[in-house]
Amino acid sequence: MTKLKPKKNLLIGGPSTGKSSVIETLTDYGYWCFPEVSREITLEARQRGIDQLYLTEPLKFSEMLLKGRIKQFEDAAELNVNQVFIDRGIPDVTAYMDLFDQNYPESFTKANESYIYDKIFLFPIWNDIYKTDNERFEDLDLASKIQKALINTYEGLGYELIEVPKARINERIDFILNEIKKT
Repeated sequence: MTKLKPKKNLLIGGPSTGKSSVIETLTDYGYWCFPEVSREITLEARQRGIDQLYLTEPLKFSEMLLKGRIKQFEDAAELNVNQVFIDRGIPDVTAYMDLFDQNYPESFTKANESYIYDKIFLFPIWNDIYKTDNERFEDLDLASKIQKALINTYEGLGYELIEVPKARINERIDFILNEIKKT
């Protein structure tokens, strides 16, 4: 039996654009999905008494994110399935750091160039579903700036971004599944 080489489909967008809800539903439908790793890192830091690791130690937080996202990419490559969906990708790390004018090692840039995704689905800022929570500190204005930074970073790396329509979760999933059938 020939091992499949899974297509790595990435879901990107500013905070609270619906990525995680789509990932959860795709998982329920039986697709292999990797959730956002930043929530896990933030919660672990809180257990150590650090309220917002990103704000207090941005480089450490970003290094942990990069490591987690590389692991997700590598784990996805080992699966014997046709399609894998990932909530946020490796270039998100540098997009955020660039937005906040933070320095990072060259290894971050090399990671962007070394780990290539097959399709990038961009979830637009959507005021009607936007909300904050314990791990999401960004207001809508900052979320819009993050969105622009993500677009600039991914397009700068040569990716074609496929914008997911503002619609109910099942309609968004239908759109994504139709797009992945095109190749």
